[in-house]
Amino acid sequence: MRKVKAKELSLEDFRNYGTFANLLQPELYGFGEPPIQFFRDMLQLSLGVPAASFSVNVVARRPFVITKTEFHSSCGEGILPLDNDILIHCGPATRNGVTPFDQFEVFRVPKGTMVCLKPGVWHHAPFALGDKPAHILVVLPERTYANDCGVVELKADQQIEIQP
Repeated sequence: MRKVKAKELSLEDFRNYGTFANLLQPELYGFGEPPIQFFRDMLQLSLGVPAASFSVNVVARRPFVITKTEFHSSCGEGILPLDNDILIHCGPATRNGVTPFDQFEVFRVPKGTMVCLKPGVWHHAPFALGDKPAHILVVLPERTYANDCGVVELKADQQIEIQP
């Protein structure tokens, strides 16, 4: 089993997979002064259609082993951990559903930091850090799970152990 060390999010390391912003500590220019400020256009997420669907993924602590991966051909995906830091794995978009196991990377995403994955990027349910479950906001076009979700179960020799 291959082992992968989790990386801290950085624009340089994550740029092949998408973008991110800490929504709890915005650093971009905003309108207004406290007590009311508006931080505009912090992230863009290509959904491929005009209707966005907001879902919640609740992930309890489990072994740090990647056993499954998925991709969406026609849209990106937004992932926002609300109350706990998480780990996500990413692999570059590929042709014909070929899974790039040897290119997977793992990133630590602090709570309040939203990542926007590009269309085709390989990923799956995040891993919760800490002892409590993580509540994660997921943004996708409506019914993507039924219409545009290529899921691959990894064989034992393809599974990857994450080193947090």
